[in-house]
Amino acid sequence: MGSLSPLPTLIDWLLMNWLRWFVVSAVVALPCLIDVGASRVHADDVASRPNIILVMADDLGIGDVSPTNPDCKIKTPRLQQMADEGLTFLDAHTPSSVCTPTRYGLLTGRYNWRSRLAKGVLSGTSEHLIPGDRATLGHLLQGAGYHTAMIGKWHLGWDWHKNGKEIDFSKPVLNGPDNNGFDQYYGHCGSLDMPPYVWVDTGTPTSVPTRKEGVTKKQNPYGWYRNGPIGDDFEIEQVLPHLFDKSIAYVEERVKEDKPFFLYLPLPAPHTPIVPVPPFKDASGMNPYADFVMQMDHHMGQLLDAISKAGIDENTLVIFTSDNGCSPEANFGELAKHGHDPSGKYRGHKADIYEGGHRVPFIVRWPGKVVAGKTTNALTCLTDVYATLQSITDQPREATGGEDGFDLTDVFGGDDSSDREALVSHSIGGSFAIRRDSWKLCLSHGSGGWSNPREPKAKLQGLPPMQLFDLETDPAEKNSVAKENPEVVDSLLLLLNEYVETGRSTEGPKVANDREVTFLPAGVSLPSP
Repeated sequence: MGSLSPLPTLIDWLLMNWLRWFVVSAVVALPCLIDVGASRVHADDVASRPNIILVMADDLGIGDVSPTNPDCKIKTPRLQQMADEGLTFLDAHTPSSVCTPTRYGLLTGRYNWRSRLAKGVLSGTSEHLIPGDRATLGHLLQGAGYHTAMIGKWHLGWDWHKNGKEIDFSKPVLNGPDNNGFDQYYGHCGSLDMPPYVWVDTGTPTSVPTRKEGVTKKQNPYGWYRNGPIGDDFEIEQVLPHLFDKSIAYVEERVKEDKPFFLYLPLPAPHTPIVPVPPFKDASGMNPYADFVMQMDHHMGQLLDAISKAGIDENTLVIFTSDNGCSPEANFGELAKHGHDPSGKYRGHKADIYEGGHRVPFIVRWPGKVVAGKTTNALTCLTDVYATLQSITDQPREATGGEDGFDLTDVFGGDDSSDREALVSHSIGGSFAIRRDSWKLCLSHGSGGWSNPREPKAKLQGLPPMQLFDLETDPAEKNSVAKENPEVVDSLLLLLNEYVETGRSTEGPKVANDREVTFLPAGVSLPSP
């Protein structure tokens, strides 16, 4: 009988290990069973992570494309197609109402006013703004196993080799996008109306300028650009199509590799110089700005077609947005004659603290993962892109990086609202606004930017230093109700002060700003808690 004793032991061992396997499998599967929707936009390993293409137009207003403006008079069929196949945000904002600071906020997930740039923008010869040790989208996605590339308008400064004030274009460029997490880059340093007009390919200028070129506003009120050095391979009118050609070539190259890619494509259009080419020139029947928007839409369609042709539609997240509202260079008066308003129903434009300065198109497309054909009123800022991509690629939250960004993956999956408590906006002149729910407090006498009343004139007129608007009943910001709602004003001031002092607007340890941040207008003091 002793020879039979191992049999029950073997059976017990098999049963015990089967039970252990069953329990472990159930535990592993449980999160998926509980929250299937959330898992749709998360990827646990590099092979399953989506390619990511982030396209940011330059000076495109929320009223300039049909997905965000039903009264839009400019034809944008390819962006409309993208919206029909994806999700359109109607309450999305840039952290600033001008170029450089928004780009900083987008890439770092951190409000721009925390940086050393307190107001204004950089030039085409400015030194780099983002330190190499500051976390960016590039660093984040490199850490997630991505190949990263920037193609387009950088406008965050890089370090030309200078002999005194003169640039030596035969020498390498230092501290460009490669210093901020991009494996490769191809682009120009500032806006397309800022010299020098020289392509730089991952630190190497592609041409040494032998001449200077420029067009005055008198010569061409739409197509002007400042006089300065220009490379022989740099053609102003061809910059926009050239960058899309480069981007499509990058996509075609990367699909041959076994790792996902991240392409950051900041466009130079429809910012000045406004230079539409045939067949888009005069195609709108309105003005060159509208023509240029139509051309940009066409090129976006080419990029989307290239993604489809490459067979990566289902595994590619495409984000389209703008860096701020439309510039007055678009000629609002001329467009109005055709019933078109680049700011839609909102007040102001580029540079302003009003909604037209920073409320922008934001369209997201990822077939099978992001809800399709929907719009959302979830409050969103471009700083949220950082936290969202961090979540999608299953990267851990760190103490720094994304200090002012909130995860939008639940909104991508169909939720009505984000976790964002409030939004802080910033104008070209350094004026602040803070919004919670429908209440928006502007810490400025006037627009804080270029539209009337500008700050100097508003102060001379004796306008109050703060304006409070209820965007639910007054989206055009026509009537300030600050006097009638002092408790709302005080609560918003205290919340903004908290965000400033803690160095973040998200949960996490207190961190330092890069400078001393002041936000109160002269004569205004902080209320008692």
